Amino acid sequence: MPVLPRGARAAALTAASVILAALTAVPAASAAPTPVRPEDRAGDHLTLVVRHAGPGRDGRYELFCHPESGDHPDVAGACRVLDANTQWGRDTFAPVPPDSVCTLLYGGPATARVTGTWAGRPVDARYDRGNGCEIARWDRMVPFLPRTGSAS
Repeated sequence: MPVLPRGARAAALTAASVILAALTAVPAASAAPTPVRPEDRAGDHLTLVVRHAGPGRDGRYELFCHPESGDHPDVAGACRVLDANTQWGRDTFAPVPPDSVCTLLYGGPATARVTGTWAGRPVDARYDRGNGCEIARWDRMVPFLPRTGSAS
């Protein structure tokens, strides 16, 4: 092994350390993101306020999922339908797009407002049953939103 002057030896060791750190960091930087595990989503908490849906359906409900709890009438069913409607890269509570062509059905006066956090994202969504598109959007979320007796 060649003998290096004291300063050159320290510089070589520092350079080797930097190269080694860079080489070990490359696989971590290029690895795929870790999928979201249920225990990572402990912040799934929603407040649902339902109006004009009828007796036994109107009210203010708290829902926690992952793990399930709250005073919602069907905690397990609500969490199940929310999970089924959650897709990576899509807003679970997205409104009907403004350029949608919707049937002129009226599903009744029921309204709902959802606030809180779902899948790590803030939620502030409103639902009604004012036309065919809004009825379909509502019905996709039953039993999180109450089933209504109006057209659907």
